[in-house]
Amino acid sequence: MTPLDTKPLIRRIVVVAGLSRSLVNFRGPLVRALRQAGLEVHAVAPELQDDQVVVEKLQGWGVITHSISMQRTGLNPFHDLMAMRDLYRLFREVKPDAVLGYTIKPVIYGTLSAWLARVPNRFALITGLGYAFTGRSTGKRAYVQKLVRHLYSQALSKTHLVFFQNPDDQALFHEMGLLSGSVVSKVVNGSGIDTAHFQTSPAPSSSTVFLLIARLLGDKGVREYVQAAKAVRKTHPQAEFRLVGDIDDNPDSIHQEELDTWIASGDVNYLGWLDDVRPAIYDASVYVLPSYREGTPRTVLEAMAIGRPIITTDAPGCRETVVDGENGYLVPIKAVDELSQAMLRLIDEPSLIPRMGQRSREIAEDKYDVHKVNEVMLKSMGIDNLNTNNQCIQNEASNANRTTEVVE
Repeated sequence: MTPLDTKPLIRRIVVVAGLSRSLVNFRGPLVRALRQAGLEVHAVAPELQDDQVVVEKLQGWGVITHSISMQRTGLNPFHDLMAMRDLYRLFREVKPDAVLGYTIKPVIYGTLSAWLARVPNRFALITGLGYAFTGRSTGKRAYVQKLVRHLYSQALSKTHLVFFQNPDDQALFHEMGLLSGSVVSKVVNGSGIDTAHFQTSPAPSSSTVFLLIARLLGDKGVREYVQAAKAVRKTHPQAEFRLVGDIDDNPDSIHQEELDTWIASGDVNYLGWLDDVRPAIYDASVYVLPSYREGTPRTVLEAMAIGRPIITTDAPGCRETVVDGENGYLVPIKAVDELSQAMLRLIDEPSLIPRMGQRSREIAEDKYDVHKVNEVMLKSMGIDNLNTNNQCIQNEASNANRTTEVVE
């Protein structure tokens, strides 16, 4: 690949997402940072126009929005080809200087389409590996893993820079041959966290409340969380275990019948999906994420910023957030007994909760501050505040209100 420092100045960038609300909830600070650097920013996601809340938020930041027909999950060849067609047409119309895709399909199809459309700068952000890399390689999962890995290899060979959110994922991609030696890669500290938005708050002192926020997937460790809750409540019935999230269309998703059984047992208090998770974290004493693998878990960073101890797994992406014994505990993957023991330790020694919570906040501020993370990403892409001195956005006011939908 051509070195980035010989590329033209980036004036216009397209950010490709697999889920519209993630553009605000997860990439909002990055999108705003790109705008503040003087770029014309286009945001693309499946059925983005159907989410007026997200559209209004993005347009309020001066972002131009587009919809495409991409399906977030599934491997229907026809639908995926339609997504590539939509992206190719969009890139030919917008003529961006750069494209940044994140999550599996936007990285794969966004990068390949950008390459075909001759976009001069192509960036990818690997936020986690998910279904295609975790679990046993048998049956349908084995087929999906083989196909996704092949597509990743093809797409990433067309990138100029790949961001990873933990060193284990970066090493795995190299070991599996998905990232050639000619492609530059860089590890950043997750998506970062806005420590001003997630302000620190004392944990409730009346009883110990545990909280897990996640898509209801097996690989998130949701079943282990429920099993540990049942075990702990046998001896400590006053402890409360809360669960936030919704059922996904992922093949690894928890089924509604299983969720209904958990709710009926009384061992877990299910709060459903929350647009704003801050109240749930403020009302919790300890945050728990027994995930099998992550990029860098966003919910853990949110809980750390608010000042909560963390119990998570000694797994890629998770282990980087916890200094064991300082701001929480690390437990092995799928280890219900060890998970239960970590919970009991915090119930039996409640003085640990504020001390560990304070340490979580310190780590969030020092290592995961979103402004620090975004600064690293922009500089790595060859974008900095010098771009604000260039007249790169024409008719900005009118463009900020323009919305384009790519249809079949």
